Amino acid sequence: MKVSPFFLSLCLCLFAPFLTMAQDTSAQKNQIAKLQKEISVIESQIKENDKQKASELSTLTLVQKKVSARRKLIGESERQIGGLDKDIRAKQQEINALSDRLDTMSVYYARLVKSAYRNRDYRLWYLYILTGGNLSQTVRRFAYLRNLSDRMNEQALKISYTRRELEEQQAQIKEMRAESVQLKKEHEAALGQLRAEEAHSQRIIDNLQRDKKKYQKELASKRKQVEALNREIARIIEQAMAGGKKKDKKPVDYKLSGEFAANRGILPWPANGVVVEHFGKHFHPVYKSIEMPMSNGITLSTSPNAPVWSVFNGVVKQVIVMPGYKQCVLVQHGNYFTFYCKLGTVNVKAGQNIKTGDLIGTVDTIAGENQLHFQLWEGRTPQNPEAWLRER
Repeated sequence: MKVSPFFLSLCLCLFAPFLTMAQDTSAQKNQIAKLQKEISVIESQIKENDKQKASELSTLTLVQKKVSARRKLIGESERQIGGLDKDIRAKQQEINALSDRLDTMSVYYARLVKSAYRNRDYRLWYLYILTGGNLSQTVRRFAYLRNLSDRMNEQALKISYTRRELEEQQAQIKEMRAESVQLKKEHEAALGQLRAEEAHSQRIIDNLQRDKKKYQKELASKRKQVEALNREIARIIEQAMAGGKKKDKKPVDYKLSGEFAANRGILPWPANGVVVEHFGKHFHPVYKSIEMPMSNGITLSTSPNAPVWSVFNGVVKQVIVMPGYKQCVLVQHGNYFTFYCKLGTVNVKAGQNIKTGDLIGTVDTIAGENQLHFQLWEGRTPQNPEAWLRER
């Protein structure tokens, strides 16, 4: 059977809003689940920091990250509650319309029943039919009575279907209202948690403000470590780009470079964790005038001994040890380079070919912190790794 374009367009117009609503609800639930998972990971890392007596600055970074995630979660929760309340109002309108329709149908059915009741005796029916003045009138009377019976049966069936639909809609709105009540309870609990987390953050800030001199000394030491790491990475890249020693000189694998570049935005993450330091320049979260050391990569807060994986096929160029960063593995991917630092154990060696997802090593615990520092360079230029890694 051929379906007309008009009918297809009508169906799309009718059902498109419901499909969009279902997609929005699903995306919203996925976002909420993602944020809840991130908060759970951060909470476990804060506990680990406390247990290992990590620096207050590290804990502050995690707490502020949790506060940010909690605010986003509350925002999503508010949107979800608003959407559900809107759906409940729409559902109530449907129920009201169904109820009105059922009332109208019941009134009409009552009239049919009343009419049939007046003619309830079959002998009167036969008499009514047979006393027609002529054949045509007799046929019309018979058709009237048969039509009356058919309409009664049809109306009774419609009432039955409508009543069943009304019961289903009432059951749905009952579930929706129960879900709305539960969501609002969770929302209130989340607001309470947010207030507690903000207070925790403020307590750490107050402590740090009392120890400004101590922190400035630690910051100066960290800046030296960062600058030393950046110089060493730049030196190694320069050596690799120049081809190294003549006897070891190898051409850049531009085919591999193209494959790496084609995966921009979809590279796998090198470890499971939360980004606590982003690429570029930043200011101290407490002393706003103090500029933090330039970050040529990102830092992930992880669980203790977290596995670290290669983000793409490549060749291990060097394994080095740097103050404050412990062991670092440098991998070349044609004209691109990735660096994995703060490792406790290393599972690869220089010159080894590795593939995407291969185990490079595990994260070390340094000064009570479990962190992976990760950099990505295109030639001699550091890149923002988050622009290359897939969205979580």
